[in-house]
This record gives sequence, C-alpha cells and structure tokens, in this order.
Amino acid sequence: MSLVEMQPGQEGIIVEIDGGRGVVDRLWVMGIFPGKKIVKLSSLPAQGPVVIKVGNQELALGRGMAQKVIVEVTP
Repeated sequence: MSLVEMQPGQEGIIVEIDGGRGVVDRLWVMGIFPGKKIVKLSSLPAQGPVVIKVGNQELALGRGMAQKVIVEVTP
C-alpha cells in the first residue's frame, strides 16, 4: 500500500519507490528509501501533504510523491 492509503499512527517498512530516478534521488536525500521504518502521522482526506516520521525527523510529502512510496504495514 502507498503512504496515502495508510492510516494515521500506522507504522511500516518502505519496500519500494515507484518513481523515476529524480523522485528516487529526492526521497533518498530525505532519508526515505527501501528498508527504512516510517510512521504516518497525519494527512487530510482529499488534499494536502502527508506527514510522516522517519527516524527522528518529521517530513511533509506532497500527495503525488507520497503515492509513489510503497509500504508494508507492520502490526
């Protein structure tokens, strides 16, 4: 499932970035890459950014970019 589909408070492991080299590079610089643990903090139902926590930092991703981050939710 993508970051957009996750519920606030859910944790997961990034399994894939479904985008081109530019998107992958941009996310990598922010510390978002396969194998990394993330927590979805919040998002608005229809629009706006998706707020996540990666390590000790909180990041806001646009919905288009968040849609490209594929996550395996952990229980």
